[in-house]
Amino acid sequence: MNISVSLENGLLPDRYGKHAPADAMLDGHPCVSFPLSIDDVPEGTRSLALTFLDWDAIPVGGFCWIHWIACNFPAETRCIPENASASGAVPCVQGSNSDWSPLAGSHTDPRIIHRYAGPYPPDKTHDYTLTVYALDCELDLAEGYYLNEFRRAIRGHVLAEASLELPSRA
Repeated sequence: MNISVSLENGLLPDRYGKHAPADAMLDGHPCVSFPLSIDDVPEGTRSLALTFLDWDAIPVGGFCWIHWIACNFPAETRCIPENASASGAVPCVQGSNSDWSPLAGSHTDPRIIHRYAGPYPPDKTHDYTLTVYALDCELDLAEGYYLNEFRRAIRGHVLAEASLELPSRA
């Protein structure tokens, strides 16, 4: 399986992160998800899922920051278009990002905490890890699930996975 995301000068375009224009923000949070392409999905795939994580957040905030988790994309999905997280252009079930945490502001608006939350590196360029999973089932997870629940649910069901490092500027 292969995935791709278009970069500008080697970085995730500003529209999808900290330097997004006002119309791509929600209450100060970058909310427009980036488009991505998926190729060579293995036979037998019943659904796709993704995680978008910031491991570079650990020395800054004390934990890996979850920016987007989503599952149950249809198996035939080959393009997840821009703003799919908010628009619902491709059906999926989205989990909780780190903005819900008391360590990150205790936000409660589902449009912020159960959708894409764009990169917002505070100190320097961070490398964000996008991973897409081909699964042999749909996951029995409800909107707002947590990353630990996702990790348990995919055990034994991953047919293939592909990852990209997507740098975003501070």
